[in-house]
Parts: sequence; structure tokens; C-alpha cells
Amino acid sequence: MLVILFRALSVFPLPFLHALGSSLGWLVYSLSSSYRRRLRANLAQAGYEDQLNAAVAEAGKAIIELAFVWCAKPERVARHARVENWNLVQERLDAGRGIVFLTPHLGCFEMTAQQIALKTALTVMYRPPRKSALKPLVEGARARHNLHLAPATLSGVRILAKTLKSGQPIGLLPDQVPQEGEGVWAPWFGRTAYTMTLPAKLAQLGKADILLVYAERLPRGKGYVVRFVPFEGDLSGTAADQAAQVNRAMEQLIARAPAQYFWSYNRYKQPDGVAGPDSEVSA
Repeated sequence: MLVILFRALSVFPLPFLHALGSSLGWLVYSLSSSYRRRLRANLAQAGYEDQLNAAVAEAGKAIIELAFVWCAKPERVARHARVENWNLVQERLDAGRGIVFLTPHLGCFEMTAQQIALKTALTVMYRPPRKSALKPLVEGARARHNLHLAPATLSGVRILAKTLKSGQPIGLLPDQVPQEGEGVWAPWFGRTAYTMTLPAKLAQLGKADILLVYAERLPRGKGYVVRFVPFEGDLSGTAADQAAQVNRAMEQLIARAPAQYFWSYNRYKQPDGVAGPDSEVSA
């Protein structure tokens, strides 16, 4: 049913979908007390309480726009995005260096992979949706020309490592909570959060560069701006040091458009089997 709905919605103009999404955001916020508490708590923890109203609307847009990004014709989707600082990518491609693109759940993160894949092959790690009915939609939308998928498993990590060693880029969402044994506790907006160690490991293994990328959602459905940003962290320390550097880079990226981050995500959850540290850390 949801697949049919998404395909039906994809024919509508993006301004209409974003207006609809804004209303959906407020509807969910008003109906779900658990959603409301987590969103407000995460905004307060990060110091962005003043972004509450905008964050509620942007969260709804992030859901509805998936119908457009996933189901509309690729050429139509591409017309709604422009790219800044592509030279940062092209320089590395020309030098034959692998690239690890890091994209937090900021703006329309699905758009970033599609835009990169218009210019070069890209392999991204993904977690299959929990609802099996959504799997054909999600995998079909993401696995387009030049865009390849690697599952969030050991075999998927091997695919990513092999891709990097061949000089081709990969993409990761570094702000997802990893499973036991796949992360360390590191600062995230003033608290410790279980953080994946994979980005730094892959970059070092493949002798690759890290680039940050996000797609900012423009107001009134005017489209998106995909921006590439250099990673300025130091990955020479321990796994915990490296994770802290990646988290810090994500925080700085989120500060560019804080209302468009996925604040309702339970970023501070403790995975099964993982011992938790003290919750408060120095910034």
C-alpha cells in the first residue's frame, strides 16, 4: 500500500509535497508523545531549542519527499538539485584516490548519493528496511545507474574496502548507531553516543580521502543544494579519538542547517550487549 502511495505522490510538484510534508510533521508531533519528547530533548541537548518549529516541519518534508526522490524519473529529480564544490571530488577522482563520502541524516541525504552517481560510480552501505514490503521500493530507488548497494554486513564491508582500493568512492551514514563490537563511545553534542568506527577504518585501509556532503532543502520546494565540504579531522589517534573527530565534523555540518537534521532519531541508545559509559562528557 505504501509503495502505491509513494508512486502516486511522486507525480505532484515538489512545492506541493513539501507543503504536505510540513503538515504531516506537525500532525505526527501532535499525536506522538514519545516522538515529541525525543525531538525536543535532542534539540535541547544540542542547543538548538529555537529550531523546534522549523525542525517539526522539516521532519515531515523529509518523509514525503522520499516519494519524489525515489519514485519520480531520475532526470526530473536531477533538475531540482544543484551541486557546489564538485571540484573537491573531481580532484580526487583525477588523482585516482578513493573517497569516503560521509553524510549525516541532514537535509535530503538520499539526494546526495543520486547526484554523485550522475557523475561517477558510487557504492553506498545500507540497512534493509524492517518492513519487507518496502524492500523492493527502497532497493530499486537506490540501486540506479552508477549507484551500487553494499549491505551493512561483513560481506558489505569487504565490498566497500575493495571498491576503495580500486580508486572508486563509497558512501556512509556515520551517525547511525552501530551494533555491538562495531563502535565506540564518543562525544555527540555533549553526551556520549555509541559511534561507528568504520569510516576511519575504511579510509585508512583504502588510503582514501574523507569528504563530507549534504543536500540542503531549499524553502518553498525550490529544490536542493548538494554541498561538498573537506574533512579537517585528525585520524591518527585511537578508534575512540577517530570516532570523536568524525562526530565533531558531523556536528559542524549540522550547524549549517540545524532544523533539517533528523532530531527524532534515538542517537543515544545503548545497543544490546554494549556496556554504557557515563552519559555526560566534556564538549
